[in-house]
Amino acid sequence: MTLDPVHVDGIARLAGRVSSGVDERDQQDVAETVWAEFLDPLRADGEAVLEPLEEVTRHTGDVEDLALQDPPFESQHGLDSGTINPTTFKNGLVIDVSQAAMAAVPSDLELHRGRTIVMTVHSTDDTYVLGEDDWQVRDGGYVRQRALHAPRVDRYEQNVVHALALYLAESEHALTNADVVSDLLVLDGPVYPTGLLKWADQGAELADLLEEDERPRDVVENYVRLVERFVERDVPLLGFVKNSTAKAITRVVRRRSNAPWANDAAFFTRVLTRRDDDGERLTDALTFTNWFRSRVGTDGFLAADGDALGIERELDPAAYEVTFFVVYDPRDDLLYRVEAPHAFTRDADRRERLRRQVLRDVAAERGPPLAVAKADELAHIDRGAKAQLRTRIEDEFEADRQREYDDKRWGVDINDLV
Repeated sequence: MTLDPVHVDGIARLAGRVSSGVDERDQQDVAETVWAEFLDPLRADGEAVLEPLEEVTRHTGDVEDLALQDPPFESQHGLDSGTINPTTFKNGLVIDVSQAAMAAVPSDLELHRGRTIVMTVHSTDDTYVLGEDDWQVRDGGYVRQRALHAPRVDRYEQNVVHALALYLAESEHALTNADVVSDLLVLDGPVYPTGLLKWADQGAELADLLEEDERPRDVVENYVRLVERFVERDVPLLGFVKNSTAKAITRVVRRRSNAPWANDAAFFTRVLTRRDDDGERLTDALTFTNWFRSRVGTDGFLAADGDALGIERELDPAAYEVTFFVVYDPRDDLLYRVEAPHAFTRDADRRERLRRQVLRDVAAERGPPLAVAKADELAHIDRGAKAQLRTRIEDEFEADRQREYDDKRWGVDINDLV
């Protein structure tokens, strides 16, 4: 049954009552104040957790001009990983499977064929035994794959298997193919495994696991080694974050002032949106910020004064710190966060080249850089493949997948809607 018009009208009136007390102009003024007065530097408990590498500034770039400029880097490589999403079986096993792929611009078909595949398995059954968990090579050397026994938890099983599979596959594939990259590598997502590092704020069980278990630490160490490898080769590394829901900056601001936006992306979107005299959004130019150096939220793990989960760092600890800028594309009303380790943004000329490359790509592609889009396409596991994989795994386990009522209600696997 759908909503009748009378119900739609009633809900709209409720929304009107909610919004009647919200002054858009006041919220914009708050955002402008935070932008002008709070970020140079942003402090938490007296410590600078966010500071600009230069001045706090906003810039605009004509979309057509940016799209037509020559790329600062001759070639690019993109890397992404996709999963089938966590799946629970009637025998108590919870699994996720991830595959990582690297793409090149210009194209490299042999590189595109390569995959790193990780299956992560969680069980609370003491009799469960995982078979050989070393790396295996398949498809004539193009595929490396491994099954990993996830740490045992009483809750968050799906969170654990998903994060370990996703980030282990991505980091291993990046390390395996690092020497192929000659000019620039762009990860589809952050430069460090944020989804795993967030365990520190998701309850004592996950926080203890992050600090004490070698399996998540090994994954984080892969990213540390990746930074070191690229610094050694003098090839820059970026992370292109398409859907940032981070609230770390907002939480710090909220301790001192009103912060009426949902998350950091909403704040940056507000201060980067340009409007005409009638309040309509202008769409002829990208808007973007200066580079910031961040030690707030999960970025604090790799701060110079952080412990990096006890992982040994071979470079100056400041080299690993997260730096970022954000770019807003008004054509689709979307904001992207672009990250790089500080080792690659210390030099003003290099960080400007990195920013120009991303701006050119976003302007031309109306979205992520082409190398990232291609990697996303290679790594993506579509609905049909997910269903096929789960059926084959059911046969191997000799156990059915645990289904939910929504599977019947919607006629699809609810996990495929994620």
